[in-house]
Amino acid sequence: MTALIIAEHDNGTLKSATLHAVTAALQCAEQVHLLVAGHGCAAVANAAAAIKGVARVLLADAPQYAAGLAENVAAQVIALASAPGSANSPYSHILATATASGKNVLPRVAARLGVAQISEITKVLSADTFERPIYAGNVIATVQSKDAIKVISVRATAFAAAECGGNADVLPIDAVADSGLSRFVSRETTSSDRPELASANIIVAGGRGLGSGENYARLLEPLADKLNAALGASRAAVDAGFVPNDYQIGQTGKVVAPDLYIAVGISGAIQHLAGMKDSKIIVAINKDADAPIFAVADYGIVGDLFELAPQLTAALS
Repeated sequence: MTALIIAEHDNGTLKSATLHAVTAALQCAEQVHLLVAGHGCAAVANAAAAIKGVARVLLADAPQYAAGLAENVAAQVIALASAPGSANSPYSHILATATASGKNVLPRVAARLGVAQISEITKVLSADTFERPIYAGNVIATVQSKDAIKVISVRATAFAAAECGGNADVLPIDAVADSGLSRFVSRETTSSDRPELASANIIVAGGRGLGSGENYARLLEPLADKLNAALGASRAAVDAGFVPNDYQIGQTGKVVAPDLYIAVGISGAIQHLAGMKDSKIIVAINKDADAPIFAVADYGIVGDLFELAPQLTAALS
């Protein structure tokens, strides 16, 4: 059996989430191929070839892939997965990480292949049986698929990142034509010197208890600077306009599992806990002793965050 992974990248850098998908794929199949679809992305293909466990990198380099439009990437995957007799297919598994990119492409692939998608797996029990969380992570479902091709999104936090040191072949392949179903208009991005939220080792997150965006910046940014941490937030803080929505952690945001998670002014709604409860060490600061966040916290401080957050920052000086 051979698994195909859809690499996530920005045409210059391979996203670290792909390394977690490689680990999951190696538990599903004997051989792993990795598809890099982009434009001017040779450096990404070379980085992918250096991942241990990857047997072959398929490079589809064409202008229609420059923006990573889901319709075009999905068409390329279908061309590979449904070509009987090809040396690179059929594939027993098609995987991507459960990021915005993966969630955009995989449903299109599954629909066109006429198979069910298995979303956000957290464990591989066998080649056709997987575990995935449901009900905001309160129940773990065991799912078995009899489809000829398993289309799977991987929760990156549940699998270790694959190591580098491999030496896979890079095979250029023919790109499929532009589907014409969508076009790239513009992209607005935010730049930061802080670690990327989804892969950070330390995260400082704030909730509605901070009261305003000004308080969020005044209290949490100095703490994050001391720890070289990423900044995150609950949905309530995002909805209130304290921070942009790419800070959001939870069921409808990013799922994270850092070594240290500091929750400041976050009550701990079930939707938020679904996105961070697998963190190795959780520290919570909240004035409500009965806040649900304390049920998952390793260390809890009951008190006024406007006093405690600066004290914690000062203690790290």
